[in-house]
Amino acid sequence: MAGEIPDLEAFERTGTGKGAARQARRDGMVPGIVFGGDVDPLPINLDFNKLLTKLRAGRFKATLFNMKVEGHDDVRVICRDVQRHVVKDLPTHVDFMRLKRTTKINLYIQVEVSGEEECPGLRKGGVLTLVRPEVELVVTAGDIPDHITVDISGLEIGDSATIANVVLPKGSKPVIDRDFVIAQVSAPSGLASQDDEDEEDVAADEVPATEVKED
Repeated sequence: MAGEIPDLEAFERTGTGKGAARQARRDGMVPGIVFGGDVDPLPINLDFNKLLTKLRAGRFKATLFNMKVEGHDDVRVICRDVQRHVVKDLPTHVDFMRLKRTTKINLYIQVEVSGEEECPGLRKGGVLTLVRPEVELVVTAGDIPDHITVDISGLEIGDSATIANVVLPKGSKPVIDRDFVIAQVSAPSGLASQDDEDEEDVAADEVPATEVKED
């Protein structure tokens, strides 16, 4: 099931070269280019403030966008490069690549949890921690899942669910090439503190008292 892809509005840039790019920046825009997909490159401008907001939100290069340019069909794109001012660190140019439905890309996919009501660890007062609310996957552009599901219905206190426990969508695989924890059920903080105190008491009891000899 394909997830909702955010829109990215752009404007076709008339003219090319450094002169047109400088004019775009003076007008509060960031010049860019859309390439790939067996179509001629399309020079574009993006609103500086809107682009900066998306960049500061994070993972801009790992987000699939539905680019909307007046006079052109909507197209799925992913950012391939953001050039920045060497001193101000603000965007000066952005490169986007058009994607075919069969293109493989890296995206962060949201994690949803199932089985909370049946989870024995939670029934005993355990606390669920979602270690990874999102997981970076290699997915096919034409079949992007809106989420993956981790089942915790069998977890006891102290147990964890890893990526190996998740049924991934067809054609998807984790970027990390090893097993890793997604969610875990921990003891409640009060119980954990009590356990620590009990361990300290036992340890103290096991230490032999110092023998005192009377003169």
